[in-house]
Amino acid sequence: MGEANISGPRIRKAREQRGWDQSDLAAALEVDFQIKLAQSDISEIERQKRGVKDFELDAIARLLAVSPQWLLRGKDND
Repeated sequence: MGEANISGPRIRKAREQRGWDQSDLAAALEVDFQIKLAQSDISEIERQKRGVKDFELDAIARLLAVSPQWLLRGKDND
């Protein structure tokens, strides 16, 4: 089976640069956007084992202060 997303490694990079762990990101998604993802879901996204829905990617980008384009393609904020 191939990779389920292309943004996982950049999500991890942006999260770590912000000083957050996976639980921090999961909690912020629920509080700010009512998106319920467990820490294990974040782990699977970052390891490219789980796909990311468009609204999840947008919320993650907003929380991590990066553009969705950078998460998808590595451009703009790289």
